[in-house]
Amino acid sequence: MESWKDKRYWLIGASEGLGRALAKTMSNHGIELILSSRSEKRLKELCDELPSKASYCCMDVSNLKDVKRAAKSIGEVDGIIFLVGAYWPLRSQDWDVEKIETMCDTNFTGAARVIGQVLPTMIKKNRGHIVLTGSLVGYRGLAGSIGYGASKAGIMYLAETLYADLFNTNIKVQLINPGFIDTRLTKKNKFNMPFIMSPEKAANIFFNFMKKSGFKKDFPFLFSMIFRLARFLPGWIYYRLQK
Repeated sequence: MESWKDKRYWLIGASEGLGRALAKTMSNHGIELILSSRSEKRLKELCDELPSKASYCCMDVSNLKDVKRAAKSIGEVDGIIFLVGAYWPLRSQDWDVEKIETMCDTNFTGAARVIGQVLPTMIKKNRGHIVLTGSLVGYRGLAGSIGYGASKAGIMYLAETLYADLFNTNIKVQLINPGFIDTRLTKKNKFNMPFIMSPEKAANIFFNFMKKSGFKKDFPFLFSMIFRLARFLPGWIYYRLQK
């Protein structure tokens, strides 16, 4: 996009972590933001901190009726950014139906619900910008990521299909796959997290890529290479390495 100053973006998952940092970064560039999450208090506090025009609309992405209500009240936007994330580190041996269902329903199906409310208008007007957040763990099955990894793999496939379908239109689709970011979600991890970065640094990488025309961004680069190259390892090697 050539100009950002008069753009209006719906940022879903804005109350904490990367979403909150990205809201500040985008607002500093003069972008009008509509912020969504389930926490009204955190959204209101964030709106008061932002230098450019901002409003909020509380929404639960796991509830289709609520998503429809929010989309109707917000109206037309130039772009959406889906950053909502539910996460618990879980192995198959510790299967938790409620947590796994929440991760899948929030991270993947939640994105589908939101896109379903904005994409028809974008197609009709032949313009728009859709930014989806995957994860490096979505590249291939990873021990201890049951639920979360599957939901992010679904997001990645969803983004790829949207990109293919909308390739010859003026609707820009982007997929951004981060590694570890220091947030309340990653604090649940009890293992070492290589190349972990602050939400502010990640937000700058995120927004800088949004300015470009490319489809996919994996970061941090060196860490992402491990996941991308792992796709080419024979199964008997790949899964033994996770023992």
